[in-house]
Amino acid sequence: IGHSDDFNLFLQCKKKINSMSELQKCFGACMEFGTAGLRAAMGPGVSCMNDLTIIQTTQGFCVYLEQCFTDLKQRGVVIGFDARAHPPSGGSSKRFACLAASVLISRGVPVYLFSDITPTPYVPFTVSHLGLCAGVMVTASHNPKQDNGYKVYWANGAQIIPPHDKGIAAAIEQNLEPWPKSWDTDGALQSSLLNDPYQDIHREYCQTIQQHCFHRELNKNTKVKVVHTSVHGVGHIFVQAAFKAFDLQPPYAVEEQKDPDPEFPTVKYPNPEEGEGVLTLSFALADKEGATVILANDPDADRLAIAEKQERSVGQWRVFSGNELGALLGWWIFQCWKQQKEDGKASIKDVYMLSSTVSSKILRAIAVKEGFHFEETLTGFKWMGNRAKELLDQGKTVLFAFEEAIGYMCSPAVLDKDGVSAAAIAGEFVSYLASKNRTLSHQLRSIYEEYGYHISKNSYFICHDQDTIKRLFERLRNYDGKNSYPKECGGFAITAVRDLTTGYDSNQPDNKAVLPTSKSSQMITFTFANGGVATMRTSGTEPKIKYYTELCAAPGNRFLDRVIILHY
Repeated sequence: IGHSDDFNLFLQCKKKINSMSELQKCFGACMEFGTAGLRAAMGPGVSCMNDLTIIQTTQGFCVYLEQCFTDLKQRGVVIGFDARAHPPSGGSSKRFACLAASVLISRGVPVYLFSDITPTPYVPFTVSHLGLCAGVMVTASHNPKQDNGYKVYWANGAQIIPPHDKGIAAAIEQNLEPWPKSWDTDGALQSSLLNDPYQDIHREYCQTIQQHCFHRELNKNTKVKVVHTSVHGVGHIFVQAAFKAFDLQPPYAVEEQKDPDPEFPTVKYPNPEEGEGVLTLSFALADKEGATVILANDPDADRLAIAEKQERSVGQWRVFSGNELGALLGWWIFQCWKQQKEDGKASIKDVYMLSSTVSSKILRAIAVKEGFHFEETLTGFKWMGNRAKELLDQGKTVLFAFEEAIGYMCSPAVLDKDGVSAAAIAGEFVSYLASKNRTLSHQLRSIYEEYGYHISKNSYFICHDQDTIKRLFERLRNYDGKNSYPKECGGFAITAVRDLTTGYDSNQPDNKAVLPTSKSSQMITFTFANGGVATMRTSGTEPKIKYYTELCAAPGNRFLDRVIILHY
């Protein structure tokens, strides 16, 4: 067990373990450290997030950092945490963050530990702003309340990618026994190596995002009313501050969801991506106050959902999909860049936008017509963040990156999705449209009419059985015999197949995929003769089989009703 406190915790939790199956769940397999770091339920055992597994993880991480950075003890590491807590096991994000700080400080590493809850984007911002070696955010984002996570950022300000994940995992295995001072959180909190960056970083972040404010006078006078919900997470005070930085009127806050609450009492799932079910209280407040736009963050405020009151449908709200918001925000940020371009500050040949491979191709369509560069990466902001950093280091301008799961990088100051800056930029966008007597819905239709309709439908199936998932994907890979994929689906011919699990891509001359591949996750993309694209993949953090479909029409094609019928 390693420590008396952990032993007492074990005795408490032991009373709750009434079957071999529960014992197997807790102790049958260790958590695996990957490119998403760790994410699991809080509780006892090697398969859960608890004091011991946090210490083991941080010890391995610390050793790996010592191997990679000769100046680790001069630069240091930042640690942030959200408001999650699990009273039955005694675990909480703050407790885990303090333990991680204790481990690093015991090895002489300076630690910038936030004294209070912060949004996830503040951690990568701090890494870049202070030039640190790494960052850790203790959060499970929008996962169920019993979960927690350990998210790692590298010195470039982006999430870790291979080979760092494997290097850290190996170091964890070699440092499982707790070091003598790893448990000494009291001593760590009194150490001269401990720094609190909260006030400075909050001020610097709000100042930095103001470079993306282009209509300050309009913002001051806008009549648009906006509602914001943080869904019992950390977002409230930070979105309020971001609106103030843009001179926008503060959004109305959903009182029942404004303050952090790890029980998430008003929602079944604390994920605004689920749509209307999470926004019920927001709709009610908006109707009461006469607001026409709703902004919603997930609990760690790195994602943003938006809903808009529909003019012709009394009492009806439109919850925009992640792809639709990608189109809207991408278009708006490009328009703002063009305003800068008139001042001779940048050239379009050096401008880039990014999206994940399962997201809408709308940015590609805009890029083709406008002349900037578009690139797609593997799913997850770890890939977009690292690619953005590479481009920035080459002197390129990275305007925007997004993924369909309501994640948006609107500022290169944060090389990850950021729901706080996205909320302020969306607030200014809405104010600008209102000054032209337009809405987000109007603008989205205009974008599709100019660049081509992009109609998508994405969802998922829950599946806890890994064997079933494996059989499903192997069936697709051996459809009409060994190593053969389906040639048609629903009457539509399949013209290309890309399998990023095996590395196969029929579109390439050598049939080898260009994007990185991974045998540890499942992902197959089918391209259809009618212009449709469909991808199936497994989630890295949840027991889901996800699917993504999109039909792309050429600019000027107004047969929208027909496109929708074909799609569904």
